[in-house]
Amino acid sequence: MSEPLTFPPDFVFGVATSAYQTEGGIENDWSEWERQGKLHDKAARCGRACEHWERFFDDVSLVQRLNATAYRFSIEWARVEPKRGVWNDEAWAGYRARAQALVKAGIRPVVTLHHFTHPVWFHAECPWTSPASLVAWKRYVEKCAEVLEGLDVAIITLNEPNVFLMGGFLAGVMPPGVKDGRQLYAAYANMVRAHVLARQAFLERAKGRPITMGISQHLQVFAPERKWHPIDQALTRLAEANFNHAFLEALTTGTLAIQMPGLAAGKTRIDGAEKSQDFLGINYYTRSHLKFVAGAPFITFQFKDVHQRGLTDIGWEYYPEGFGWVLKQMKRYPLPVWVTENGLDDRSGARRTQFLYDHWKELLLARQQGVNVTHYLHWSLMDNFEWLEAYGPRFGLYRVNFETMERTETPACGYFRQVASSRRLTPPDAGTR
Repeated sequence: MSEPLTFPPDFVFGVATSAYQTEGGIENDWSEWERQGKLHDKAARCGRACEHWERFFDDVSLVQRLNATAYRFSIEWARVEPKRGVWNDEAWAGYRARAQALVKAGIRPVVTLHHFTHPVWFHAECPWTSPASLVAWKRYVEKCAEVLEGLDVAIITLNEPNVFLMGGFLAGVMPPGVKDGRQLYAAYANMVRAHVLARQAFLERAKGRPITMGISQHLQVFAPERKWHPIDQALTRLAEANFNHAFLEALTTGTLAIQMPGLAAGKTRIDGAEKSQDFLGINYYTRSHLKFVAGAPFITFQFKDVHQRGLTDIGWEYYPEGFGWVLKQMKRYPLPVWVTENGLDDRSGARRTQFLYDHWKELLLARQQGVNVTHYLHWSLMDNFEWLEAYGPRFGLYRVNFETMERTETPACGYFRQVASSRRLTPPDAGTR
Protein backbone atom coordinates (compact mmCIF):
# COMPACT_ATOMS: atom_id res chain seq x y z
CA MET A 1 0.00 0.00 0.00
CA SER A 2 1.48 3.35 -1.01
CA GLU A 3 2.22 6.03 1.55
CA PRO A 4 -0.26 8.94 1.63
CA LEU A 5 0.78 12.20 0.04
CA THR A 6 1.94 14.76 2.59
CA PHE A 7 2.27 18.52 2.80
CA PRO A 8 5.55 19.95 4.11
CA PRO A 9 5.54 21.43 7.63
CA ASP A 10 5.79 25.00 6.33
CA PHE A 11 2.98 24.70 3.78
CA VAL A 12 0.32 27.36 4.44
CA PHE A 13 -3.38 26.55 4.48
CA GLY A 14 -5.73 29.51 4.38
CA VAL A 15 -9.04 30.88 3.20
CA ALA A 16 -10.09 33.88 1.13
CA THR A 17 -12.83 36.50 0.83
CA SER A 18 -13.22 39.98 -0.63
CA ALA A 19 -14.67 43.12 0.90
CA TYR A 20 -17.64 43.84 -1.33
CA GLN A 21 -18.73 40.22 -1.38
CA THR A 22 -18.85 39.92 2.42
CA GLU A 23 -18.75 43.24 4.28
CA GLY A 24 -22.09 44.84 3.40
CA GLY A 25 -23.10 48.49 3.49
CA ILE A 26 -20.87 49.58 0.59
CA GLU A 27 -21.75 52.04 -2.17
CA ASN A 28 -19.45 51.62 -5.18
CA ASP A 29 -19.50 51.04 -8.93
CA TRP A 30 -20.93 47.55 -8.45
CA SER A 31 -23.86 48.75 -6.37
CA GLU A 32 -24.56 51.25 -9.18
CA TRP A 33 -24.32 48.36 -11.67
CA GLU A 34 -26.89 46.42 -9.66
CA ARG A 35 -29.34 49.36 -9.65
CA GLN A 36 -29.06 49.42 -13.44
CA GLY A 37 -30.39 45.83 -13.52
CA LYS A 38 -27.14 44.37 -14.83
CA LEU A 39 -27.09 41.18 -12.73
CA HIS A 40 -28.61 37.93 -13.99
CA ASP A 41 -31.35 38.50 -11.43
CA LYS A 42 -32.19 42.13 -12.23
CA ALA A 43 -33.69 42.70 -8.80
CA ALA A 44 -30.69 41.36 -6.85
CA ARG A 45 -28.59 43.63 -4.64
CA CYS A 46 -25.48 42.98 -2.57
CA GLY A 47 -26.83 45.04 0.32
CA ARG A 48 -25.94 43.53 3.69
CA ALA A 49 -23.73 40.82 2.14
CA CYS A 50 -22.53 38.72 5.13
CA GLU A 51 -22.22 41.68 7.51
CA HIS A 52 -18.54 40.74 7.72
CA TRP A 53 -17.64 44.37 8.52
CA GLU A 54 -19.58 44.20 11.77
CA ARG A 55 -18.82 40.54 12.50
CA PHE A 56 -15.17 40.39 11.43
CA PHE A 57 -13.64 39.91 14.88
CA ASP A 58 -16.02 37.03 15.62
CA ASP A 59 -15.38 35.58 12.17
CA VAL A 60 -11.66 35.30 12.96
CA SER A 61 -12.62 32.28 15.04
CA LEU A 62 -14.02 30.62 11.91
CA VAL A 63 -10.55 30.80 10.37
CA GLN A 64 -8.95 29.46 13.54
CA ARG A 65 -11.35 26.50 13.69
CA LEU A 66 -10.07 25.38 10.29
CA ASN A 67 -6.46 25.33 11.53
CA ALA A 68 -5.79 27.88 8.81
CA THR A 69 -2.85 30.26 9.23
CA ALA A 70 -3.57 32.76 6.45
CA TYR A 71 -6.66 34.82 5.66
CA ARG A 72 -7.06 36.76 2.46
CA PHE A 73 -9.36 39.78 2.61
CA SER A 74 -9.50 43.06 0.72
CA ILE A 75 -9.59 46.77 1.44
CA GLU A 76 -12.65 48.37 -0.12
CA TRP A 77 -11.47 51.55 -1.84
CA ALA A 78 -15.01 52.95 -1.86
CA ARG A 79 -15.25 52.59 1.92
CA VAL A 80 -12.00 54.41 2.67
CA GLU A 81 -12.35 57.12 -0.04
CA PRO A 82 -16.10 57.56 -0.68
CA LYS A 83 -15.49 61.02 -2.17
CA ARG A 84 -12.43 61.73 -4.25
CA GLY A 85 -9.68 63.13 -2.07
CA VAL A 86 -11.60 62.58 1.19
CA TRP A 87 -10.47 59.77 3.49
CA ASN A 88 -12.73 57.91 5.87
CA ASP A 89 -10.29 57.67 8.80
CA GLU A 90 -12.60 55.43 10.81
CA ALA A 91 -12.65 52.89 7.98
CA TRP A 92 -8.86 52.99 7.62
CA ALA A 93 -8.51 52.37 11.36
CA GLY A 94 -10.96 49.49 11.01
CA TYR A 95 -8.84 47.77 8.38
CA ARG A 96 -5.68 48.13 10.44
CA ALA A 97 -7.49 46.73 13.47
CA ARG A 98 -8.61 43.75 11.40
CA ALA A 99 -5.09 43.00 10.25
CA GLN A 100 -3.85 43.34 13.83
CA ALA A 101 -6.52 40.95 15.11
CA LEU A 102 -5.47 38.32 12.59
CA VAL A 103 -1.79 38.66 13.50
CA LYS A 104 -2.68 38.34 17.18
CA ALA A 105 -4.61 35.15 16.40
CA GLY A 106 -1.62 33.64 14.58
CA ILE A 107 -3.13 34.16 11.15
CA ARG A 108 -1.16 36.02 8.49
CA PRO A 109 -3.22 38.68 6.69
CA VAL A 110 -3.10 38.50 2.90
CA VAL A 111 -4.48 41.89 1.90
CA THR A 112 -5.88 42.58 -1.56
CA LEU A 113 -5.84 46.23 -2.62
CA HIS A 114 -8.13 45.96 -5.66
CA HIS A 115 -10.78 43.25 -5.96
CA PHE A 116 -12.85 44.41 -8.96
CA THR A 117 -14.62 47.35 -7.30
CA HIS A 118 -14.09 51.14 -7.38
CA PRO A 119 -15.51 54.22 -5.69
CA VAL A 120 -18.56 55.64 -7.49
CA TRP A 121 -16.53 58.61 -8.73
CA PHE A 122 -13.73 56.60 -10.31
CA HIS A 123 -14.87 55.65 -13.84
CA ALA A 124 -16.30 59.10 -14.59
CA GLU A 125 -13.43 61.16 -13.20
CA CYS A 126 -10.29 59.07 -13.73
CA PRO A 127 -10.96 55.80 -15.64
CA TRP A 128 -8.28 53.18 -16.14
CA THR A 129 -7.85 54.34 -19.72
CA SER A 130 -6.57 57.71 -18.47
CA PRO A 131 -3.29 58.68 -16.75
CA ALA A 132 -5.50 60.26 -14.08
CA SER A 133 -6.32 56.76 -12.85
CA LEU A 134 -2.73 56.33 -11.72
CA VAL A 135 -2.77 59.62 -9.81
CA ALA A 136 -5.81 58.48 -7.83
CA TRP A 137 -4.43 54.96 -7.41
CA LYS A 138 -1.03 56.19 -6.21
CA ARG A 139 -2.66 58.22 -3.47
CA TYR A 140 -4.76 55.24 -2.44
CA VAL A 141 -1.93 52.68 -2.31
CA GLU A 142 0.37 55.06 -0.46
CA LYS A 143 -2.32 55.30 2.21
CA CYS A 144 -2.67 51.49 2.22
CA ALA A 145 1.07 51.19 2.83
CA GLU A 146 0.90 53.72 5.65
CA VAL A 147 -2.04 52.02 7.38
CA LEU A 148 -0.47 48.53 7.18
CA GLU A 149 3.03 49.67 8.10
CA GLY A 150 4.81 47.47 10.63
CA LEU A 151 2.46 44.49 10.24
CA ASP A 152 3.51 41.13 8.81
CA VAL A 153 1.13 41.12 5.86
CA ALA A 154 1.35 39.80 2.32
CA ILE A 155 -0.04 42.10 -0.35
CA ILE A 156 -2.02 41.21 -3.46
CA THR A 157 -2.14 44.40 -5.50
CA LEU A 158 -4.75 43.31 -8.06
CA ASN A 159 -7.23 40.46 -8.05
CA GLU A 160 -7.72 38.82 -11.43
CA PRO A 161 -6.85 41.86 -13.53
CA ASN A 162 -7.37 39.70 -16.63
CA VAL A 163 -10.99 39.00 -15.63
CA PHE A 164 -11.66 42.63 -14.74
CA LEU A 165 -10.12 43.93 -17.96
CA MET A 166 -11.76 41.42 -20.30
CA GLY A 167 -15.09 41.68 -18.50
CA GLY A 168 -15.08 45.45 -18.08
CA PHE A 169 -13.47 46.63 -21.33
CA LEU A 170 -14.20 43.91 -23.90
CA ALA A 171 -17.28 41.88 -22.96
CA GLY A 172 -18.91 44.79 -21.10
CA VAL A 173 -20.43 42.51 -18.45
CA MET A 174 -18.97 44.30 -15.42
CA PRO A 175 -18.23 47.94 -14.59
CA PRO A 176 -17.34 50.10 -16.47
CA GLY A 177 -19.21 48.14 -19.14
CA VAL A 178 -17.02 49.07 -22.13
CA LYS A 179 -16.70 47.05 -25.36
CA ASP A 180 -13.65 48.54 -27.06
CA GLY A 181 -10.34 46.81 -27.76
CA ARG A 182 -8.35 50.07 -27.86
CA GLN A 183 -9.64 51.04 -24.43
CA LEU A 184 -8.91 47.51 -23.25
CA TYR A 185 -5.24 47.83 -24.15
CA ALA A 186 -4.89 51.27 -22.55
CA ALA A 187 -6.48 50.01 -19.33
CA TYR A 188 -4.32 46.87 -19.40
CA ALA A 189 -1.12 48.93 -19.54
CA ASN A 190 -2.29 51.26 -16.78
CA MET A 191 -3.13 48.36 -14.48
CA VAL A 192 0.38 46.97 -14.94
CA ARG A 193 1.64 50.44 -13.99
CA ALA A 194 -0.74 50.39 -11.02
CA HIS A 195 0.93 47.24 -9.70
CA VAL A 196 4.32 48.93 -10.03
CA LEU A 197 3.10 52.01 -8.14
CA ALA A 198 1.75 49.86 -5.33
CA ARG A 199 5.04 48.01 -5.06
CA GLN A 200 6.94 51.29 -4.87
CA ALA A 201 4.61 52.61 -2.17
CA PHE A 202 5.14 49.55 0.05
CA LEU A 203 8.89 49.44 -0.56
CA GLU A 204 9.22 53.06 0.51
CA ARG A 205 7.36 52.35 3.75
CA ALA A 206 9.34 49.15 4.37
CA LYS A 207 12.61 51.10 4.60
CA GLY A 208 14.73 48.19 3.46
CA ARG A 209 12.74 45.42 5.13
CA PRO A 210 11.53 42.68 2.78
CA ILE A 211 7.97 42.79 1.48
CA THR A 212 5.79 40.02 0.07
CA MET A 213 3.76 41.14 -2.92
CA GLY A 214 2.15 39.76 -6.05
CA ILE A 215 -1.09 39.71 -8.00
CA SER A 216 -3.83 37.09 -8.02
CA GLN A 217 -4.22 35.82 -11.59
CA HIS A 218 -7.18 33.82 -12.84
CA LEU A 219 -5.98 30.83 -14.85
CA GLN A 220 -8.12 28.55 -16.98
CA VAL A 221 -7.51 25.53 -19.10
CA PHE A 222 -8.67 26.25 -22.65
CA ALA A 223 -9.63 23.61 -25.19
CA PRO A 224 -10.92 23.90 -28.77
CA GLU A 225 -14.64 23.18 -29.04
CA ARG A 226 -13.94 21.49 -32.37
CA LYS A 227 -10.64 19.72 -31.97
CA TRP A 228 -10.23 19.44 -35.74
CA HIS A 229 -10.87 23.15 -36.43
CA PRO A 230 -7.68 25.20 -37.00
CA ILE A 231 -9.28 28.49 -35.91
CA ASP A 232 -10.64 26.96 -32.70
CA GLN A 233 -7.13 25.64 -32.07
CA ALA A 234 -5.65 29.11 -32.68
CA LEU A 235 -8.19 30.73 -30.37
CA THR A 236 -7.14 28.32 -27.65
CA ARG A 237 -3.50 29.34 -28.03
CA LEU A 238 -4.41 33.05 -28.10
CA ALA A 239 -6.62 32.73 -25.01
CA GLU A 240 -3.85 31.04 -23.08
CA ALA A 241 -1.31 33.70 -24.10
CA ASN A 242 -3.49 36.77 -23.61
CA PHE A 243 -5.71 35.69 -20.72
CA ASN A 244 -3.46 33.41 -18.68
CA HIS A 245 0.00 34.79 -19.29
CA ALA A 246 0.09 38.39 -20.61
CA PHE A 247 -0.11 40.05 -17.20
CA LEU A 248 2.29 37.60 -15.58
CA GLU A 249 4.75 38.03 -18.44
CA ALA A 250 4.57 41.82 -18.05
CA LEU A 251 5.46 41.54 -14.36
CA THR A 252 8.29 39.14 -15.21
CA THR A 253 9.89 40.65 -18.32
CA GLY A 254 8.73 44.27 -18.01
CA THR A 255 6.97 44.15 -21.40
CA LEU A 256 3.20 43.98 -21.87
CA ALA A 257 2.31 42.22 -25.13
CA ILE A 258 -1.30 41.71 -26.23
CA GLN A 259 -2.22 40.08 -29.53
CA MET A 260 -5.96 39.62 -30.00
CA PRO A 261 -6.62 39.86 -33.75
CA GLY A 262 -9.52 42.15 -34.58
CA LEU A 263 -9.91 43.23 -30.97
CA ALA A 264 -6.77 44.57 -29.30
CA ALA A 265 -3.04 44.53 -29.90
CA GLY A 266 0.06 46.29 -28.62
CA LYS A 267 3.46 45.96 -27.05
CA THR A 268 4.68 48.33 -24.33
CA ARG A 269 7.72 48.45 -22.11
CA ILE A 270 6.68 49.44 -18.57
CA ASP A 271 9.31 50.81 -16.22
CA GLY A 272 9.56 48.95 -12.93
CA ALA A 273 7.41 45.98 -13.99
CA GLU A 274 10.27 43.56 -14.57
CA LYS A 275 10.63 41.05 -11.72
CA SER A 276 8.08 42.99 -9.66
CA GLN A 277 6.47 40.04 -7.84
CA ASP A 278 7.62 37.97 -4.87
CA PHE A 279 5.16 35.13 -5.53
CA LEU A 280 2.76 33.97 -8.23
CA GLY A 281 -0.80 34.18 -6.98
CA ILE A 282 -3.12 32.00 -9.06
CA ASN A 283 -6.85 31.31 -9.00
CA TYR A 284 -8.16 28.14 -10.62
CA TYR A 285 -11.71 26.90 -11.12
CA THR A 286 -12.39 25.16 -14.44
CA ARG A 287 -11.84 24.52 -18.17
CA SER A 288 -13.47 26.38 -21.09
CA HIS A 289 -14.09 25.06 -24.60
CA LEU A 290 -13.66 27.77 -27.24
CA LYS A 291 -15.34 28.14 -30.63
CA PHE A 292 -14.81 30.68 -33.40
CA VAL A 293 -17.87 32.66 -34.54
CA ALA A 294 -18.19 35.37 -37.18
CA GLY A 295 -18.30 38.87 -35.68
CA ALA A 296 -16.72 40.43 -32.59
CA PRO A 297 -15.65 39.17 -30.16
CA PHE A 298 -15.25 36.18 -32.56
CA ILE A 299 -15.39 33.62 -29.78
CA THR A 300 -17.85 31.68 -27.67
CA PHE A 301 -17.05 29.44 -24.74
CA GLN A 302 -18.88 26.73 -22.91
CA PHE A 303 -18.34 24.29 -20.08
CA LYS A 304 -18.69 20.61 -20.92
CA ASP A 305 -19.03 17.63 -18.60
CA VAL A 306 -16.36 15.71 -20.51
CA HIS A 307 -15.74 13.08 -17.82
CA GLN A 308 -19.40 12.69 -16.76
CA ARG A 309 -18.71 13.91 -13.23
CA GLY A 310 -21.54 16.40 -13.20
CA LEU A 311 -21.04 20.14 -13.68
CA THR A 312 -20.70 22.24 -10.56
CA ASP A 313 -23.85 24.04 -9.44
CA ILE A 314 -22.80 27.21 -11.25
CA GLY A 315 -22.45 25.16 -14.42
CA TRP A 316 -18.66 24.82 -14.64
CA GLU A 317 -16.74 21.68 -15.49
CA TYR A 318 -15.38 19.74 -12.52
CA TYR A 319 -11.82 19.35 -13.75
CA PRO A 320 -9.15 18.90 -11.07
CA GLU A 321 -6.66 17.68 -13.67
CA GLY A 322 -6.66 21.22 -15.01
CA PHE A 323 -5.46 22.46 -11.63
CA GLY A 324 -2.38 20.29 -11.92
CA TRP A 325 -1.88 21.42 -15.51
CA VAL A 326 -1.93 25.15 -14.73
CA LEU A 327 0.33 24.66 -11.73
CA LYS A 328 2.90 22.95 -13.93
CA GLN A 329 2.61 25.79 -16.42
CA MET A 330 3.87 28.13 -13.69
CA LYS A 331 7.31 26.50 -13.81
CA ARG A 332 8.13 29.05 -16.54
CA TYR A 333 8.21 31.74 -13.83
CA PRO A 334 10.98 31.44 -11.20
CA LEU A 335 8.81 32.27 -8.17
CA PRO A 336 6.96 30.39 -5.43
CA VAL A 337 3.32 29.72 -6.30
CA TRP A 338 0.46 30.70 -4.01
CA VAL A 339 -2.98 29.33 -4.79
CA THR A 340 -4.98 32.41 -3.83
CA GLU A 341 -8.40 31.00 -4.85
CA ASN A 342 -9.77 27.55 -5.58
CA GLY A 343 -13.26 26.31 -4.87
CA LEU A 344 -16.64 25.27 -6.23
CA ASP A 345 -20.29 26.19 -6.07
CA ASP A 346 -21.74 23.34 -3.99
CA ARG A 347 -25.24 24.27 -2.85
CA SER A 348 -25.94 20.99 -1.05
CA GLY A 349 -22.54 20.77 0.63
CA ALA A 350 -22.15 17.19 -0.63
CA ARG A 351 -19.23 17.65 -3.06
CA ARG A 352 -16.74 20.03 -1.48
CA THR A 353 -14.86 17.48 0.63
CA GLN A 354 -14.12 15.34 -2.41
CA PHE A 355 -13.27 18.52 -4.33
CA LEU A 356 -10.63 19.38 -1.74
CA TYR A 357 -9.13 15.91 -1.93
CA ASP A 358 -9.04 15.88 -5.73
CA HIS A 359 -7.44 19.33 -6.01
CA TRP A 360 -5.00 18.89 -3.13
CA LYS A 361 -3.87 15.64 -4.75
CA GLU A 362 -3.14 17.51 -8.00
CA LEU A 363 -1.27 20.17 -6.03
CA LEU A 364 0.95 17.63 -4.29
CA LEU A 365 1.65 15.77 -7.52
CA ALA A 366 2.67 19.08 -9.11
CA ARG A 367 5.00 19.70 -6.17
CA GLN A 368 6.58 16.31 -6.82
CA GLN A 369 7.22 17.49 -10.38
CA GLY A 370 9.08 20.57 -9.23
CA VAL A 371 6.37 23.22 -8.84
CA ASN A 372 7.13 25.25 -5.72
CA VAL A 373 3.57 25.61 -4.40
CA THR A 374 3.74 27.01 -0.87
CA HIS A 375 0.21 28.29 -0.09
CA TYR A 376 -3.37 27.16 -0.64
CA LEU A 377 -6.17 29.65 0.11
CA HIS A 378 -9.63 28.22 -0.40
CA TRP A 379 -12.44 30.27 -1.92
CA SER A 380 -14.25 30.92 0.22
CA LEU A 381 -14.32 31.13 3.98
CA MET A 382 -18.09 31.62 3.81
CA ASP A 383 -20.90 31.89 1.31
CA ASN A 384 -21.10 35.39 -0.11
CA PHE A 385 -22.28 37.66 -2.93
CA GLU A 386 -21.01 36.17 -6.19
CA TRP A 387 -21.09 39.13 -8.58
CA LEU A 388 -23.41 38.62 -11.58
CA GLU A 389 -24.79 35.46 -9.92
CA ALA A 390 -25.66 37.32 -6.67
CA TYR A 391 -26.55 34.95 -3.79
CA GLY A 392 -27.33 31.77 -5.73
CA PRO A 393 -23.88 30.15 -5.61
CA ARG A 394 -22.54 28.61 -2.41
CA PHE A 395 -18.73 28.63 -2.36
CA GLY A 396 -18.27 28.75 1.42
CA LEU A 397 -16.68 26.29 3.77
CA TYR A 398 -19.18 27.86 6.15
CA ARG A 399 -22.82 28.10 5.10
CA VAL A 400 -24.36 31.55 5.67
CA ASN A 401 -28.04 32.05 6.39
CA PHE A 402 -28.53 35.41 4.68
CA GLU A 403 -31.62 36.18 6.78
CA THR A 404 -30.08 35.60 10.23
CA MET A 405 -26.38 35.83 9.17
CA GLU A 406 -25.68 32.64 11.13
CA ARG A 407 -22.54 30.79 10.02
CA THR A 408 -22.58 26.99 10.17
CA GLU A 409 -19.97 24.42 9.19
CA THR A 410 -20.34 22.41 6.02
CA PRO A 411 -18.98 18.84 6.05
CA ALA A 412 -15.83 20.07 4.30
CA CYS A 413 -14.76 22.06 7.36
CA GLY A 414 -13.83 18.93 9.27
CA TYR A 415 -11.82 17.56 6.38
CA PHE A 416 -10.00 20.88 5.85
CA ARG A 417 -9.19 21.00 9.56
CA GLN A 418 -7.96 17.38 9.57
CA VAL A 419 -5.59 17.80 6.61
CA ALA A 420 -4.31 21.20 7.71
CA SER A 421 -3.48 19.71 11.10
CA SER A 422 -2.07 16.32 10.09
CA ARG A 423 -0.41 17.40 6.81
CA ARG A 424 -1.46 14.01 5.42
CA LEU A 425 -3.75 13.78 2.40
CA THR A 426 -5.99 10.78 2.85
CA PRO A 427 -9.24 10.22 0.90
CA PRO A 428 -12.31 11.49 2.71
CA ASP A 429 -14.40 8.79 4.30
CA ALA A 430 -17.94 8.24 3.19
CA GLY A 431 -19.29 10.32 6.04
CA THR A 432 -17.54 13.50 4.96
CA ARG A 433 -17.98 13.39 1.17
